[in-house]
Amino acid sequence: MPDPQARCEFLPAQGQPRAELVLLHGWASSSACWRPVLAFLRMWANVTLIDWRPAAVSAVSAVANAGDDGLQSVLDDILALTPARAYYVGWSLGGQLATVLAARAPQRVAGLVTVASNPRFTADGSWPGVPPATLGGFQASLAADAARTLRRFAVLQSQGGATAATLAREWVAQSADWSPSSLARGLQWLAELDTHSLLPALTCPQQHLLAQCDALVPEGAAEALSDLLANTPGASVQMLAGAPHAVPAQTPVALADALAVFVGAALAGAAHAEPAPVSKQAIAQSFSRAAPRYDSVAALQRDVGERLLRDISSNDNASDGGTGESSSSGNSPATVLDLGCGTGFFQPHLMARYAGAAYLGLDLAQGMLAWARQQHPQGTVWVAGDAESLPLLEGSIDVIFSSLAFQWCYRPSVLFTELGRVLAPGGSCYFSSLGPATLQELRASWAAADGGQHVNDFLPAEVLQAVAAATQGVRLTLRSERIVLRYRKVTELLHELKTLGAHNMNSQRPAGLTGRQRLAAMMQAYEDWREPEGLPATYDVIYGHLEKI
Repeated sequence: MPDPQARCEFLPAQGQPRAELVLLHGWASSSACWRPVLAFLRMWANVTLIDWRPAAVSAVSAVANAGDDGLQSVLDDILALTPARAYYVGWSLGGQLATVLAARAPQRVAGLVTVASNPRFTADGSWPGVPPATLGGFQASLAADAARTLRRFAVLQSQGGATAATLAREWVAQSADWSPSSLARGLQWLAELDTHSLLPALTCPQQHLLAQCDALVPEGAAEALSDLLANTPGASVQMLAGAPHAVPAQTPVALADALAVFVGAALAGAAHAEPAPVSKQAIAQSFSRAAPRYDSVAALQRDVGERLLRDISSNDNASDGGTGESSSSGNSPATVLDLGCGTGFFQPHLMARYAGAAYLGLDLAQGMLAWARQQHPQGTVWVAGDAESLPLLEGSIDVIFSSLAFQWCYRPSVLFTELGRVLAPGGSCYFSSLGPATLQELRASWAAADGGQHVNDFLPAEVLQAVAAATQGVRLTLRSERIVLRYRKVTELLHELKTLGAHNMNSQRPAGLTGRQRLAAMMQAYEDWREPEGLPATYDVIYGHLEKI
């Protein structure tokens, strides 16, 4: 029996699922192309990621099966892996595959979305596309020098993007699992498939999202599609401003918003959804602004991270005799995730501790990642993502290091489930977080001034322990300590918190600017805490070791 030409990964919604989504990548790509958009989609949908590729065939079997291009077997494999009914979203060549699926199995497709796709990529008569000679040249070039051809194609699809070079490198890496014959057959599909006659006959809702700066789909395709579907109920064409062909990587928010509207899963209308005490967007923006000055005032953050590193060393030495090997597998960790990596300060420490392991830095704040890339430009992958919705494969991480990031995660059950999902069997997550006694002096002083919410709320260790005990497949060990910093004036503490980006971001915080009288009242109340060494600021630090069992 031949090996299946498709594999899947199922990612459940983090909230109440409103829909089933199936995501199909394009030629010479992989499901990794969708990672930047997953955090937004999983807020309201169950997501099935499909990795597909044409069957690798020998010259002999190609002759024996002349006329069979292998497309049907790929489609059959996809249908065998996907939900009974779902919205199919296809990027580039994946959009054509999704269209064929919608036509062949209409009972399985609740709706169709194509992204930066063209019903016919090759120009033909009045239909706009890539000149046949251009695609023919790519086919000849692929046979002569596949690596060079992939690089050229990568440049084309990332052209016009803000980080074109990075996108091109990532796309080339995604093509690694494609064999030469799979690449050739897939490029043949790209050159020859024509689905524009199928679209007007579809009965399901359909949307076609085109990229304004697409080097592979000409701008005229939008008008051609609109004309083609003018009399088709439930069909729409939308142009994504400023986007290159690599839409999922370059404009994930715009893509996610368009999908949410199309599917009808308006997040603002989810009255039963758990309210967020802190906006993740506010957190990301605050720390992004703080990135250039963060390390200048992050003494506590460095101290806590170094203590966490000592915990890791103590645990590893106890379990492997000081070799640095995993006690569960007998092998050195292959991948280390710095979750909430910030400016990348601990990257050298982790790479020294786990020599030979691949380092991945992940943070919610794009500004932090941009700063980290400047400080550590070589040999490191930096990824934007949310700890409660990690854009990572199941079982792909051996060690997670996370210092002072988890206090911004308000759903520990979701957090621990995600950590357990991405950790390899026997893997470990070492983290530090903040407990409810953090900045207790500042909290009490504000309460004496006006009773408003001026200090962020953090979960106690008891809650984390109880949630972990109820989470399948993980085991959590915790310890806590109090660290007290001293300041001459309250304004020094407030300035430090603002510079760090860790000022009050609670959704219940007072609107507008704090009046001078209330600020003065708070500062006067804080003086009641003064000690000979200065004004204290307590940090309730929680250290955790989460194991995948």
